Amino acid sequence: MKKLFVIALLAIFTNTAFAATSIHAEVKGMVCAFCAKGINKKLRELDSTQDVWVDLKSRIVVVELKDQKTMSLEAFTKLIKDAGYDVANVEYINKTLLEIKADHTHISNEVKK
Repeated sequence: MKKLFVIALLAIFTNTAFAATSIHAEVKGMVCAFCAKGINKKLRELDSTQDVWVDLKSRIVVVELKDQKTMSLEAFTKLIKDAGYDVANVEYINKTLLEIKADHTHISNEVKK
């Protein structure tokens, strides 16, 4: 019985470890489409990047990481700062890029009402 419990716990934690992880940050200093495109291009060049979303209006940058790939928040922040921008509120989120976009769209629609 104990073995089944341990196996079940390992399965739960293993699935959690491989959940889609994204990095979400507010980027200050993005003021034009050229800024957003430059950040998008830099992030897409990284081996660990699955997808990128840069929302110029809300100044949000999201990087979805490939399965079993990682990127430190420090490395992400350094890349953005080296491009000439400031990073605020950077964090990991266990959601796909599509889920984050859907949440953001829902929040934006609520604000417009």
